[in-house]
Amino acid sequence: QVQLVESGGGLVQAGGSLRLSCAASGRTSGTYAIAWFRQAPGKEREFVTAITWSGGSTRYADSVKGRFTISRDNAKNIVYLQMNSLKPEDTAVYYCAARPVMSTVTALYNYWGQGTQVTVSS
Repeated sequence: QVQLVESGGGLVQAGGSLRLSCAASGRTSGTYAIAWFRQAPGKEREFVTAITWSGGSTRYADSVKGRFTISRDNAKNIVYLQMNSLKPEDTAVYYCAARPVMSTVTALYNYWGQGTQVTVSS
């Protein structure tokens, strides 16, 4: 079992920055790939970014490339999502998720956090 807890969401003006954290715990949390997804009201949950357990490989959705950066500190079992140049369309609940192998597919992830709200005002 892997438990995930997100934090760091909030309200920010367009052009601003936020850093989200995903704290993982559990017997095998250190060997899992972690991804961030987001879900805006009335929309399906969508892939944002992912990182392998080693941190050696990452993937990004086209909509966030160049603005968001994912990283991880395995000693602390925390994955970070640095979000810069935020836009109103980034407003959503952000979820972190874990599975053994990195994927961009929502349905393949076994473990999910409760989510953290990010609101970007124009």
